[in-house]
Amino acid sequence: MKSREKFFGLPEEAFAFTVPRKGLITKTEIRVLSLMKLDLRSGQILWDIGAGSGSVGIEAARLVPDLKVVAVEKDPADYECLLKNIETFGLSERITPIFGKAPEALVGSPAPDRVFIGGSGGRMTNLLDYCQEKGNRPGIVANFATIENLAEALEWAKKQKITPDLVHLQVGRGVPIVGLMRIEAQNPVMILSLFPGEGSP
Repeated sequence: MKSREKFFGLPEEAFAFTVPRKGLITKTEIRVLSLMKLDLRSGQILWDIGAGSGSVGIEAARLVPDLKVVAVEKDPADYECLLKNIETFGLSERITPIFGKAPEALVGSPAPDRVFIGGSGGRMTNLLDYCQEKGNRPGIVANFATIENLAEALEWAKKQKITPDLVHLQVGRGVPIVGLMRIEAQNPVMILSLFPGEGSP
């Protein structure tokens, strides 16, 4: 499965994920920038909501000593991939997988210091409210493919007086074509970071 061992920025091929729904795994470049935005610390608790294959939580646990991850996924096929990847990377003591739909599935979980939202299931405002209510003033990083979901999160941030940090990332990868190389565009992703305390004046 893994072509070569890397410490950080693992290729998508390093993970088991559902096919043909390849868009549901966080691409390497997006994952790296999202982890940078999370600004994780040793000993923290990270909620990975809409974990999919678990690539973000797994990279986070490999990168940050003593980080604990709670990974929630509602799709049965994706959840099976999540379990397989946790086992493959030997992280069963650091990552707690939960099958279910957030936020209900998170009831009883330890309060997060950071939250990553890879998928909201159309419940973005509910998720953000729950994370803020149950967390240790958590920093939240969310990935968006659609403008509508992003707009909902931005409206929430405005009401909470949290200044958003937004990055639009368009990645192109080189692919061979008749002995030459061209650039193949990946789907654009918007990365939104919301950290309490970084509010509007």
